[in-house]
Amino acid sequence: MRSHYRVPVPLPLFIRKGLLVRKRWFAAGIAVAVTLSSAAAGTAFAQAGESAGAMSPQRALLNRYCVTCHNERVVAGNGSGMMAEQLRLVGLALDSADVDNVAEHPELWEKVVRKLRVGAMPPQPRSRPDKETYDGFRRWLEDELDRAADARPNPGRTQAFHRLNQAEYRNVIRDLLDLEIDVAALIPADAPDRNGFDNIATSLSLSPALFERYVSAAKKIGRLAIGEAPTGGAEIATYDVPLNLIQNDQQSEDLPFGSRGGAAIRHHFPVDGEYRIKVRLQTNYVGYIRGLDDAHEIEFRLDGRRIERFSFGGEAPGMPAPISFAGNIRGTDDWEDYVLHADDPLEVTTSVSAGPHTVGVAFPRETWEEEGVLQPRQTGFALAINEMPDGNPALSSLQITGPLSVDGPGDTPTRQRIFTCRPDAGATAAESAACASEILGTLARRAYRRPVDEGDVATLLEFYEWGRAEGGFEKGIQFALERLLADPDFLYRVERDPVDLPDGAAYPVSDVELASRLSFFLWSSIPDDELLAAAESGTLSEPAVLDAQVRRMMADPRSQAMVDNFAGQWLYLRNMGGVYPDPLIFPEFDENLREAFTRETELFIGNQLRSDASLLELLSADYTYVNQRLAEHYGIPNIYGNRFRRVKLDGARRGGLLGHGSVMTVTSYPNRTSPVLRGKWVLENLLGAPPPEPPPDIPALEERNEDGEPVSMREAMAQHRENPACSVCHAPMDPIGFALQNYDAIGGWRDVNEGGTPVDASGVLPGGERFEGRAGLDNLLLDRPDEIVGTVTEKLLMYALGRGLEYYDAPTVRQIVREAAGEDYRWSSIILGIVNSTPFQMRRSDS
Repeated sequence: MRSHYRVPVPLPLFIRKGLLVRKRWFAAGIAVAVTLSSAAAGTAFAQAGESAGAMSPQRALLNRYCVTCHNERVVAGNGSGMMAEQLRLVGLALDSADVDNVAEHPELWEKVVRKLRVGAMPPQPRSRPDKETYDGFRRWLEDELDRAADARPNPGRTQAFHRLNQAEYRNVIRDLLDLEIDVAALIPADAPDRNGFDNIATSLSLSPALFERYVSAAKKIGRLAIGEAPTGGAEIATYDVPLNLIQNDQQSEDLPFGSRGGAAIRHHFPVDGEYRIKVRLQTNYVGYIRGLDDAHEIEFRLDGRRIERFSFGGEAPGMPAPISFAGNIRGTDDWEDYVLHADDPLEVTTSVSAGPHTVGVAFPRETWEEEGVLQPRQTGFALAINEMPDGNPALSSLQITGPLSVDGPGDTPTRQRIFTCRPDAGATAAESAACASEILGTLARRAYRRPVDEGDVATLLEFYEWGRAEGGFEKGIQFALERLLADPDFLYRVERDPVDLPDGAAYPVSDVELASRLSFFLWSSIPDDELLAAAESGTLSEPAVLDAQVRRMMADPRSQAMVDNFAGQWLYLRNMGGVYPDPLIFPEFDENLREAFTRETELFIGNQLRSDASLLELLSADYTYVNQRLAEHYGIPNIYGNRFRRVKLDGARRGGLLGHGSVMTVTSYPNRTSPVLRGKWVLENLLGAPPPEPPPDIPALEERNEDGEPVSMREAMAQHRENPACSVCHAPMDPIGFALQNYDAIGGWRDVNEGGTPVDASGVLPGGERFEGRAGLDNLLLDRPDEIVGTVTEKLLMYALGRGLEYYDAPTVRQIVREAAGEDYRWSSIILGIVNSTPFQMRRSDS
């Protein structure tokens, strides 16, 4: 084994200062070591007291503060207790690792850097170096690791076959065929892997059952693209409206101003023909349609144009409802029949051209509704429950049935995209095949994301001929398109090693592969013609060309995929759909607030990307986006209507991501806040230091003290941290979570905890840094820009590569962050840094 006692190197300034400060301590340590027993003399305390000339300063620092716990004996499983088991799982034997040659074990030292970065080690109450020595040692380790990585670059290895996930499949169909469909109805969603993203190649397997779903989807898409009527007759598509969506305001920009409730949906009509549009209204718990006491109107619209208006309620048969002064009475037969079936006539049959259209249904606001003046109504002393007014009518579902009759395939954008040529009426089979070859060659080049050869087209032409024999030229193109959409070169992003390359060798990816990496990173979709042309010409990898393409793509509307797919998973926005706060504790939470939370954060991140803001604005931003519903929840005055707009914040209660209701809600339990979940979210998503999974058999929090009195959450967590096995993770995590306790479980501001005690939002990190509340936590985090930007860079790089990051990727992340510092950490500097990095532009061959 290599000896740790090497010829001493010049002491770095940060360690010289640390050792000088501790000169007396070292002397005392030597004296104690001489007088203690031989067993005690072998401790780290005694090792640290040895002459500085016998070991490097780095080794002296580790021996003093680290190896008592992190040593070969404990890692080998010779310790006892929960703490020893945790240390064994961590696996850091720092007594035998050569700190003077970090290149020998870079994986181990990268783990150390990550722990030091968040200040997790040494854990309280053990002593630790002063801040200058602590941070200096971490920076020294990083520099040594970076130098070793520069000498031997390791780009890592992406999977040779990387299946499209559901979101990518949807976008590819949109960009390839100009066809927007509900992919979720065709193929299942992909679960995120342990890194939190659903585009990680190792998790995107393709089972026989899933492949059958892709084949079925290809057939469905082929029929829609060509304009073939459904084979089984009229199809029914039902769009349900969430039950707890409050329908008091304009629900969509696609619905008229002055309307309320309803819904606007985007539906693809397969052919020119007649279709039936029908609605169902919400009912109360006994099945009676709500809100029929007053007269109301409902409008049906197609692409914004009103096609029908219906009146209901009020003076309809059996109305108004009978009045009871003495409990429940049965209404008349006419009344009961009407309140059960009042929405039966609410349907319209109309001609619609093939292609995508917006179907809208809404209730026009009455003047008395606008003015908030209640209309006179007969009332009794105690109305029966089933006769009490139920508020306004609300939409329950919208149903589209058709085609009831077919007028033709229509001239859809998709057909225009596909049929770039057509054979003449009297064309020979060879002439038709030539046109088919042109169409299929163009589609295959885009779908396969590479130049196609004669073999690619010949395979598709075989299917074209089968279809042509069955139903003519368009049927032939449909068959070939279905075959293309089930081809592995379409379903997978393929990267092949060059022939005769040595095992484990690093090599640059081709320009065509680089184009696919770039488009799936920024657009979650295929390269467009401009990007693919640059790749095919061999110029894409030129720095100036690549820079220009990246900036063009970031400005393209398709870059919204970065918000939907990257930010949606990084910030847990996708989890909002599965959050259900306790309605007894938070009755104000409804579907409108859920949607507003998500929309606020999406607009916030989207604005940052479009404006190329600094990543530090994630925390320092003094603005957000709200509509009336969200503004009321946040206590922001003078915001009206359902439209979101940017508002300036005073910074006291809101500001940056940590003031967003979405973040606070997904890090809470249904009935209360969770400092642990919130602290973990910050550690994982902003500081890049997620805590390990808790060990088994961790005891539950004590809810009462020894006297049987209730204890606060802060007291219970403090008691929990007294367990050394728990303290390692909770020491940095809990203070961060408590800083956010002014936000309740649905992101509302509060000054009192669930138990009625005043909120204490102060915190102290293991390194001694103190802060107060969200604003104080923001300032503390902003003092660590490299850690925040480094964490976002790690997440982005992982998302861009479609693989989990390894220890050898850490030097790349640090290099990107260092270079971005000169540009104020703007998003473009991080994205360009990733695109120009070794892992993105290179690949390691299979070994």
